[in-house]
Amino acid sequence: MSHLLRPTVSTLTVLAAVTALAGCSSGAGGNQSGSSSKPSAKSSPSASSSSGRAAATGGSVATPAGRTVCHGKSIPHIVSQVEPSVVTVRTQNGLGSGIVYRKDTVLTDQHVVALQEGQPKTFGHVQLELADGSTIRGTVTGSDLLTDLAVIHVSRSNLPPLSFRTTLPKPGETVLAIGSPLGFNSSVTEGIVSALGRNLPSSNGSPPLVDLIQTDAAISPGNSGGALVDVCGQVVGVNEAYIPPQSGAVSLGFATPAVVATNIADQLAKNGKAVHPFLGVQLTELSPQDAQALGTAVKSGVVVVSVVSGGPADKAGIQRGDVITAVNGRQIASFADLLGDLRTTQPGQTIDVRVNRHGRNLTTKVKVGVR
Repeated sequence: MSHLLRPTVSTLTVLAAVTALAGCSSGAGGNQSGSSSKPSAKSSPSASSSSGRAAATGGSVATPAGRTVCHGKSIPHIVSQVEPSVVTVRTQNGLGSGIVYRKDTVLTDQHVVALQEGQPKTFGHVQLELADGSTIRGTVTGSDLLTDLAVIHVSRSNLPPLSFRTTLPKPGETVLAIGSPLGFNSSVTEGIVSALGRNLPSSNGSPPLVDLIQTDAAISPGNSGGALVDVCGQVVGVNEAYIPPQSGAVSLGFATPAVVATNIADQLAKNGKAVHPFLGVQLTELSPQDAQALGTAVKSGVVVVSVVSGGPADKAGIQRGDVITAVNGRQIASFADLLGDLRTTQPGQTIDVRVNRHGRNLTTKVKVGVR
């Protein structure tokens, strides 16, 4: 059985290049395109315990038994709510999954619809199998190799889109992976968010994947492009990859965060391609322990773990250990906040970045690059 993976990268390119690649299937036999014979997943500094402490979706509460529910809805209720919006994507190479993003648009992984793994060219047309058993034709109208995402347009305009979360999930949150592993349509597995900020290495010519969500919800070939949802039924990630059991792994799956996927999907739907602003920094969200170690009284922000030599941040004088607290005067409390600001930023544009360095506030101008 194969998998689609990518290993650790030492630099996060914000807007990051929150790139991702994942476990897709090549038919019911389980031979997925772009498999790697040496799977490995390592935690970068951005995957430390201080990473990704964004607030969870409002309305969800933990029961005494530790189960998380949303507004009194049960897990079966959430599944029945989400299931019609997750489809099976079939190509000549095999199959994967997709998420209804708009009434006429499905979001999936680029490697699901790629003619060849690690290459940007995709199939022109694919078959989509809906949860009700019907089949429709779709046209791949945009794809992005860097984030491994693609959009498929359909002639219908009544598909039921899912809601995508605008915040990162928290480690420990209950999540459900929904897709078509090995061709078993509308399969559901349950787990938790194991960690944030995980990186996977390059595989078969494909770019490395960074800042992924790690989950122990079972992800198998064919789940690629499917939904990772929270207990309110909101998409927190697009299923990307898994590490197979023969490598010694147990329940190691990965997904592209929704905050990244929505930005790229909007660009692909509009222009057929995506532009990636580049700061050239690796980041983790500030924890109380980080603040103490860095000698700062700042309570929220993102910590610069490393800086790409010669990159935009490096040229602007940003250093390792700086805490980014604002961009263009807007407060930055989390990695998602920074991504949100970068969504409206074009390469070549100059932004004001405020950092706290050893307790002192400094503002520097950064000319955003392109990845």
